[in-house]
Amino acid sequence: MPARIPNAGLTRRDLLKRTGGLAAIAAFAAACGGNTGRPADSGGGGGSKVNLTQWYHQYGETGTKEAALKYAKAYTDSNVAVQWVPGDYGAKLASGLLSSSAPDVFESQLNIAMVKSNQVVPLDDILGDAKDDFNPNDLKTNTIDGKLYGIKMIDDPQVFYYRKSLFEKAGIKPPETVDDLIAAAKELTTDKVKGLFLGNFTGAGGVNISVAGPSLWSSGGAYLTEDNKPGFNNERAAQAFSKLRELNQSNSLLLGAPADWADPGAFVQGLCAIQWTGLWAMPGIQKALGDDFGVFAYPKLDAQGKPALPSGGWSEFVSAKSANVDAAKAFVKALWVDNQESQEDWNLNYGFHIPPRKSLAAKATKLQTGVAAEVVKLNQDYGVVDLPAWTPTMNTAFNDMLTNVMRKGADPAAEIAKADKTVTTELSRLFG
Repeated sequence: MPARIPNAGLTRRDLLKRTGGLAAIAAFAAACGGNTGRPADSGGGGGSKVNLTQWYHQYGETGTKEAALKYAKAYTDSNVAVQWVPGDYGAKLASGLLSSSAPDVFESQLNIAMVKSNQVVPLDDILGDAKDDFNPNDLKTNTIDGKLYGIKMIDDPQVFYYRKSLFEKAGIKPPETVDDLIAAAKELTTDKVKGLFLGNFTGAGGVNISVAGPSLWSSGGAYLTEDNKPGFNNERAAQAFSKLRELNQSNSLLLGAPADWADPGAFVQGLCAIQWTGLWAMPGIQKALGDDFGVFAYPKLDAQGKPALPSGGWSEFVSAKSANVDAAKAFVKALWVDNQESQEDWNLNYGFHIPPRKSLAAKATKLQTGVAAEVVKLNQDYGVVDLPAWTPTMNTAFNDMLTNVMRKGADPAAEIAKADKTVTTELSRLFG
């Protein structure tokens, strides 16, 4: 499951970044101290079996902790103790992995620092014939230098939700281009309802980074290219960022909502006609609005662009510090490769997510019809995942560029050049 708005400290923005994982990168890049200790919750029995420790962040959905404990108890080849970590999971995990109490198995998002610091082990050998059944994006986001380091646990795409009745009343259709989105937001804005909610703009640099990636991808650009070069230093990316500024200045955005973009409250309370949020929000939206909503991806920049959406989520890793790496890998294989019943249970019986296994996503009843099926199709066609080589230094430069363009009216080309210089320097440091 994704970062599910835990009760304290960690937000979905922290751990899903542009589609997922920047807090983990920042945590690993920082000098961390402290010791979170071994867990008290145990899912296994005694005897001479190997003892394993598994860490989860504190999920917001009812029943998730109980499910994690159930899975651990059901595994009989090792004694698996579950640590449920509240608060700032990224910082605590970074500290834990540097200590003598490192977990054997843990959830996170892959970043290059984890590999260069020898904190995780490759997991290619545990996939076997199941590899072809995983969403290719979920393999891509967990791969560095041709080696797979994480097994994806859940897929969490983000999309625009819109009120069908308001669109019908205004005589407009779901936007196909960014200009259509800007026009629709203006048309749907009244003295009581704003056209669009992207978030409260409380992220790094004052920019809602949840739509930065989709804006770039809709132009055909990327944070990084496949060969690890800057993918945003071009005229079309500059056009995309200019459109974000135009949207930001349109007076059609809802700001200062009671809850931020990851929560559907603004949408279901009628404060906006369109909201950017995740698949996880769909059950609450459906309960409040019935059939009066639809979804669409971030629209393409123009005829030469394409729709886009972030496909975030969580993956399972094995610590290189584990005294029982083979046993830890066997547990990960049993739970996240072999046990399809638990995988479907984890994705759909507590929160609302897409199983990374294509066969599971295809047969899951809750994802077969209606708007949920539309999101599954959008994720398959337009979902974009993190590249683990994107570092905190790169992200700060990128966010500064967006802040200067969106909020200060700076020239996009000039700001892109500054960010490009920083990113290129970082890439040289990482890859020579």
